[in-house]
Amino acid sequence: MAGLIGKKIGMTRIFNEDGAAVSVTVVEAGPCPVLQIKSAETDGYAAVQLGFGAQKDKRASKAEKGHAAKAGVEVAPRIVREFKLSEGDEYELGQAITVEVFEIGDSVKVTGTSKGKGFQGVVKRYGFAGRPASHGHPMSRVPGSIGPGTDPSRVIKGKKLPGRMGGARVSLPNAKVVRVDLERNLLFIKGGVPGSRNSYVMIQK
Repeated sequence: MAGLIGKKIGMTRIFNEDGAAVSVTVVEAGPCPVLQIKSAETDGYAAVQLGFGAQKDKRASKAEKGHAAKAGVEVAPRIVREFKLSEGDEYELGQAITVEVFEIGDSVKVTGTSKGKGFQGVVKRYGFAGRPASHGHPMSRVPGSIGPGTDPSRVIKGKKLPGRMGGARVSLPNAKVVRVDLERNLLFIKGGVPGSRNSYVMIQK
């Protein structure tokens, strides 16, 4: 199956049958209308294009409205994403994909944009231990020596150094679906998923 586009609502906890508390992320997933079906013959690859949410009519471009109308969708979606198709997957234009495609216990991959944390040092960015903190060490959080000596007399590419942290596309594999709420289009996924509240994520089996 392809997948779903969703919006991260936030985190909470639920109790399983044994009475143990399980931390979960609540994601409002779907319904996602099928906007376009791509095939190897016409596009060079097989994929399905899904939409999520709805734009205000005055904010949607004429191209977005026309693309949605061609699939039989009345309102231009806010988010459009593509999912690769597997053999045997069949979809129709305008078909609405809902959380019914997931079941409790499914392993899913959740992809989103991680929280941006700005410019950070090596202690926070990579978990460096830092220098001795006693007696007011003047440089307790610096990375230390970064050059590898006379040969090759330069800093090797990929060296862990301070820089921008977060704000990148991140995928979380093998996340477990703990609960599915069909009435409210909610997925309860064990643990945390990338992104802040109200950010958009892609969920695939």
